[in-house]
Amino acid sequence: MGNASAGQQARAVFPQYLGDRFGWEAMTATVAGVYERLPPSERSRACIFTANYGEASALNLLGSRHHLPPAISGHNSYYLWGPGRCGGEVLITVGERRADLEEGYASVVRASTITCRYCMPEEDDLPVYVVRRPRLPVRALWMRAKHYD
Repeated sequence: MGNASAGQQARAVFPQYLGDRFGWEAMTATVAGVYERLPPSERSRACIFTANYGEASALNLLGSRHHLPPAISGHNSYYLWGPGRCGGEVLITVGERRADLEEGYASVVRASTITCRYCMPEEDDLPVYVVRRPRLPVRALWMRAKHYD
């Protein structure tokens, strides 16, 4: 789950190697709730896009219980796998900044917030947005998603 700064480590309840083990069930349940509230016509086209590979991995591991679509991310090697079947028309995002989403989408609506007590601070209070009406084709949006950190 990325490297926490020294300041974040100091605020964490547990060290990162333990803190990264918490919060995944809550995140998955929150995303599933957002997904289930989508109209059926959007649900069939929806994709899940996360800020980092840890979130995407957890959703891919635990999301099948909720019948979630595969999660994608532009972080590290997840970027290399591309957007898959995601057409980009409707995205549920985890941990993305609203301003970044507004650059690529005409509609950005905060649908929920992921909270967890024992996870790393950067994984707590995460926004979950539903974005619609892409301003660019999915391939162009994907090129902007790449980040190695």
